[in-house]
Amino acid sequence: MKGNDKMNESDERYTTAEDAICDAFFLLLKEKDMDKITVSDIVKKAGIVRSTFYNHYENIPALLMSAEDKALNDIFNIMEDFHPKNDKEMCKSFFLAICNYIENNPFLVILLQSPRGDEFFAKAMTMFHRYVGHISENKSPAPQSMQRFKFFVASTIGCTLGVLHKWTSEKLSTPAEEVADIMAQVFISGILPYLSE
Repeated sequence: MKGNDKMNESDERYTTAEDAICDAFFLLLKEKDMDKITVSDIVKKAGIVRSTFYNHYENIPALLMSAEDKALNDIFNIMEDFHPKNDKEMCKSFFLAICNYIENNPFLVILLQSPRGDEFFAKAMTMFHRYVGHISENKSPAPQSMQRFKFFVASTIGCTLGVLHKWTSEKLSTPAEEVADIMAQVFISGILPYLSE
């Protein structure tokens, strides 16, 4: 076997084991509280040896942080694919994609309802601020309105996260379409005017 073939095989095993660990963790979340899941539970459910877990993660909190980061990256990938203008349906489609992702991600729903959800929201807020800062580099408002623009960005982000928190705490009882419509209205009336100045 050539060196590159061995490396590719090793990378594939790494991804497969990591996927097995994450899948086992997500399955266990349906059976147990997050803070009750142990490494032993995960290795048993994943069908791997203990050392394989530790080759990927230092401990359960490291696995949890990795799962949070993956969820945030998935959301930001959704955001990168949308470039809402003045079209309410486009904005609604964007927010609906985020709502659908949350609905189909039991880990995220459980996380947002847990005490750790506050930490996740803080991390999400920081990432959203960086994201908006990045997209606004090319659309900078006049210097006198930059501070006002930053406050509108912060309020829109906070409102969006607040809506998602309320929605998940109510066990997603409101249809995703309705939640997406609310967030689109907030975006269009809140920050969009400042992005188009």
